[in-house]
Amino acid sequence: MDKLHGLMAFVKTADLGSFATAGRVLEISPSAVGKAVARLEQQLGVRLFQRSTRRLQLTEEGRLFHERCRRILDDLDDAQSMLSQARETPRGKLRVSAPIVAYHFLLPLVPEFVARYPKIELDFDFNDRIVELIEEGVDVAIRTGDLPDSSLVARPLRHYRQRICASPAYFKTHGTPATPRALEQHAALRFRFPNSGKLLEWPLPRAASEPELRLRTALTCNNMEALRGATLRGLGIACMPDFLVDDAVADGRLLSLFEDQLGIAGQFQAIWPSSRHLSPKVRVFVDHLSQALR
Repeated sequence: MDKLHGLMAFVKTADLGSFATAGRVLEISPSAVGKAVARLEQQLGVRLFQRSTRRLQLTEEGRLFHERCRRILDDLDDAQSMLSQARETPRGKLRVSAPIVAYHFLLPLVPEFVARYPKIELDFDFNDRIVELIEEGVDVAIRTGDLPDSSLVARPLRHYRQRICASPAYFKTHGTPATPRALEQHAALRFRFPNSGKLLEWPLPRAASEPELRLRTALTCNNMEALRGATLRGLGIACMPDFLVDDAVADGRLLSLFEDQLGIAGQFQAIWPSSRHLSPKVRVFVDHLSQALR
């Protein structure tokens, strides 16, 4: 058993590049990881890492040993996962990272999931930061766009559209634009991506010969909830995802423009670290979202 702990400490350290990060993942101290690797080196009679104050680097022997150990531990994980999926009820804490606005379509799905899997404890982290799943111990993330890392796998969940909206009070005071080009004469409320600082482009089609739409920006913010609030208060016209404003459009608090000209804007997907067998708690959560949002 001591040798198995040493192999796990070695592989995690090689994967993540430091004793500290490996310790966080294994839930032991960095010194315990370092001692386990040192004992393994002593047992093998070879040095697995070149150590310096700045970094750890695998030796040639360490690189070859890591490849074999990774396959051994993967096979062990596979065997345990197969048994777990066959005989265990999904249980334990499930850490989920999602964009702030995603709670609009995620939280309505939680009651049925909790009723079906009462032994799973959901831990939601709603933020717009791109998290490092393995290093931060996140089981599954809900994101849009391309996969940031080839070591991750994804399952599509739902498409979304952008809606261009303003309050009835705004249109009563400033008039309703009859064409997309008329938006240039109105106050635009713009969303700024917190990671890149770029403004969200409004997805209005235009002919190649037409000049680019020049919106008169009255307000920018990096939080969609704040943008929704500013729009409801009549400060201008905004472009927001459908799930954020559908309820306000349905009850008349917001009016939507040019809907027949706006296509699909993007897709949410569930992503998790790649492995040959999903843990039961991740599998049932992703299955639940996929079926409910399809």
